Amino acid sequence: MSAIITREIQYTAPDGKTLIGFFAAPQSDTPLPAVLVAPEWWGRNDYVMQRAQELAEHGYAAFAIDMYGDKQTTEEASQANEWMMETFQQPNTIVERATAALATLAAQPEVDVQRLAAIGFCFGGKVVLDLARSGAEVKAVATFHGNLSTATPAEKGKIKAEVLVLHGELDSMVTLDNVESFKQEMQAADVKHEVMILANAKHGFSNPLADVRAKANGIDLGYNPEAERAGLDAMYQLLARDLRA
Repeated sequence: MSAIITREIQYTAPDGKTLIGFFAAPQSDTPLPAVLVAPEWWGRNDYVMQRAQELAEHGYAAFAIDMYGDKQTTEEASQANEWMMETFQQPNTIVERATAALATLAAQPEVDVQRLAAIGFCFGGKVVLDLARSGAEVKAVATFHGNLSTATPAEKGKIKAEVLVLHGELDSMVTLDNVESFKQEMQAADVKHEVMILANAKHGFSNPLADVRAKANGIDLGYNPEAERAGLDAMYQLLARDLRA
């Protein structure tokens, strides 16, 4: 297997916030398909960097992005919620920061700008869906236990990506009603999409630390290795279908 190159990349959002992403890619003589990786509300921590590293091992360039600035992370739900809510205060913050990250990823010499995708976990799910809703040049979007709601529903013809939503059946933070509303939004906008409901899976099902965080914070998260594996398999199939062609 090719050696994996990693580096941190500093970039700036339109609001002036200094953001620091983590880039990983296999050594390659030809430009690679590339994936933006948006983190859970905990920030740009080891978990999202690990996901970027795995993508690189699968042959993709990957960029774990920073949504809070200065690669801040926390293990406290109250702090995570505060930082996340700050990104909601102005209507464009999330999309502007994600767009800046996508432009930074596209500018890397290893990256084929014609083959870009975005994945996100929890809050990061909302980030990549809102990025897609904004008309970004991404061919595929996948969310794991993502926040599906938005103030800017998809307009017909605007989303260029095929969308995959991986949702836990027992998720108490994003309800099955929320999922139904999201499906209706995608259908109304003629978006190619799939929603997979994963059995016995709670919010946070893809993160091995979900149970520890749930206990420490008194919140309803849970790790489910079967759901994690099924979700990752579906995501890699999506990327292969839309980025490898």
